[in-house]
Amino acid sequence: MPLSQTNELSKQGEDDVDPRERQGLLEEQVLEIEEEEEAVSLSSSLSSSSSVLLDSPEEVAAGVASSPPQSPEGACASPTAREAVPLRQPKKECPSNEDEGGRSTREDPEDAESSQKEALRLKMVDLVVFLLLKYRTKEPATKSEMLSCVIKEHQDHFPEIFSRASQCLQVLFGIEVKEVDPSNNVYFLVTTLGLTYDGMVSGRHSMPKTGLLVTILCLILLEGDCAPEEEVWKALNVMGLYDGREHCIYGEPRELITSVWVREPYVVYRQVANSDPARYEFLWGPRAHAETSKMKVLEYLLNLKSKNPRFFSTLSEDALSDQEEEA
Repeated sequence: MPLSQTNELSKQGEDDVDPRERQGLLEEQVLEIEEEEEAVSLSSSLSSSSSVLLDSPEEVAAGVASSPPQSPEGACASPTAREAVPLRQPKKECPSNEDEGGRSTREDPEDAESSQKEALRLKMVDLVVFLLLKYRTKEPATKSEMLSCVIKEHQDHFPEIFSRASQCLQVLFGIEVKEVDPSNNVYFLVTTLGLTYDGMVSGRHSMPKTGLLVTILCLILLEGDCAPEEEVWKALNVMGLYDGREHCIYGEPRELITSVWVREPYVVYRQVANSDPARYEFLWGPRAHAETSKMKVLEYLLNLKSKNPRFFSTLSEDALSDQEEEA
């Protein structure tokens, strides 16, 4: 089934499609992805998604930390992406490609392309920081202020920069950019998948942690509703998250996953029955079941794949077979 057919389903009213049929169609599309793409580790594919969109989470963390907590405009005054890396501009015609000393002044096309990509990446980081601060202060963001405050002279590249920044916010932070007023290009930022948790605390350096929660819920679902702890840590290691080591966005991951989210309760962390030595596993908790659904998570995964095919190359057929039986 082509992706367009799945997208068409999302445009129809919820009452027009039987929920069981809708879930079956989504699962069929996910299995089609598996057939079309190279076989790669599910955990690696899912958890490395953020690195495709953002090379260094530390850049965003530093940008948020250096901006006044109650002022998104602070990101404009001291952006993380310096203007020192300009986008490639059309060159004026000149009679010679050599300077007075006879050295060639022709720009290397590969260097120019690399410079342009880096400039766009830095602008994307700036926009992520700006939108995170908007989320923190619960203020809407407008296209006009993004252009004037962040994008500035690179307005021709706004669609690409905005698209990548939106994907980064959703994958890394679990924050969705929703257009609430199309006529005036006004956007509001909310936690994704209907989840109400963001893990932010009062303080300058706190950032949303919903992105990691979504990743854990996805892994649990795709591992057959019950993810072995060792598989979860393999995925987290790919993301640069290690047991006992502070992360610039999520803090210490074991405390967050096995303590905070168990108390919330978004996940269940339990010992595998009759395991000796003891092994542990993760399941969805009651709050996860109450706030979101397996169908929403499947749609989320397919949506990410359609927007950024590089990040997500396959899903586990075994993990999805359980969903087919339930449907």
